[in-house]
Amino acid sequence: MRVLMVSPHFPAEQEQFSRALKETGAELYAIADVPEQQLPGHVRGYLSGYMHVPSLFEEQAIVDAAAAWLRGREPERIECLWEPFVLLAARLRERFGVPGMSYEVIRAFRDKDLMKKKVRAAGLRVPKSERARTVNEIWAAIERIGYPVIVKPIAGAGSADTYRLDSKGETEAILPRIAHVEEVNVEEFITGDEFTFDAVSINGKAAFHSVSQYHPCPLDARSHEWISPGQITFRDPDREARIAPGVKLGHDILRAMEMGTGFTHMEWFLTPAGEAVFSEIGVRNGGGHLVDMMNYSNDFDVFRGWAQAVMRGRFEEPIQRKYHVGMTFKRAEGQGYIRHIEGMDRVRARLGAALVWDNLLPVGAHRRDWTKTLLSDGFLCFRHESYSEVRAMLEFAVNNVRMYASP
Repeated sequence: MRVLMVSPHFPAEQEQFSRALKETGAELYAIADVPEQQLPGHVRGYLSGYMHVPSLFEEQAIVDAAAAWLRGREPERIECLWEPFVLLAARLRERFGVPGMSYEVIRAFRDKDLMKKKVRAAGLRVPKSERARTVNEIWAAIERIGYPVIVKPIAGAGSADTYRLDSKGETEAILPRIAHVEEVNVEEFITGDEFTFDAVSINGKAAFHSVSQYHPCPLDARSHEWISPGQITFRDPDREARIAPGVKLGHDILRAMEMGTGFTHMEWFLTPAGEAVFSEIGVRNGGGHLVDMMNYSNDFDVFRGWAQAVMRGRFEEPIQRKYHVGMTFKRAEGQGYIRHIEGMDRVRARLGAALVWDNLLPVGAHRRDWTKTLLSDGFLCFRHESYSEVRAMLEFAVNNVRMYASP
């Protein structure tokens, strides 16, 4: 099967999706905005053809160029899992007449206001929200919804340019920071724990699904540098009574959003009263190594499972539900270069074989900008059959590993 991939190498997980397509038998072509020689060598090895474009934002120009480039070798599937360009992939599907979700269906996954209207119309619990393009519209929306509110980009990803506002003073302070955002969503703030519902779907039905919990909620983790963000992927979400409302909500959302075949990453809240409240959904995989955590949980290859779903209409990887998996992201104290790491001897002794991935930056490496990447200055990943044991491991790693940086 001939498959066209938009951005086969970035973000980093896309290299694995490209690999999986090749391993599943794809004749793989790709489009991206870097010269071919700048692609990683192994990614170039997966490709039967590559088209470099100056910018992936020029939709019509890319569609026209791709039509000429691929004449006589038209693709049978067109895929993209990088959120800013899923609409480009939909335009390409329309041009080549290949199966896949339409532009209008995909648009609701990118536009948070349309998304919530669609989910609300299906009778599912959604925070009150309004679209705003101007400062006056933001103030008017806040007045109607009432504090506290969340302000986030209509077409954003993750928690970038996302703020909780509790007062007029906080709003006045934040407005200059979001002046560059063309359009925002102002929504009711929901108190509760935050989870994901990640799924590989085939014709709208989840062939595989996974649930993870953030520790703490991403907005809190993004607001304070001293926090070591963590997350836990549940061994078998269908056997966890506490999150059952969110699992049901996830399946209902797939239907409400008219999901076709592919990966989705949904976030939702569990309130103190036990109510599951929808937050948002993207037609892409989750970031922050959530896909790797699914693999560690099941001892399988969900990248390849996605490729099987896309190319064969089947998810053939064995779903084993073996482990709860935890991950903590560490942030060094100080700025500049990593000079010292302490506590890893204690962590290795405590976690033993349960520590499956140590990816902390080495001494001498420059710190990453923690405001721009969840990965921060590295992470630790661990797993166990017992949820309580993984939860204890997460706390132990958070409290015992310290990284220090200086110029």
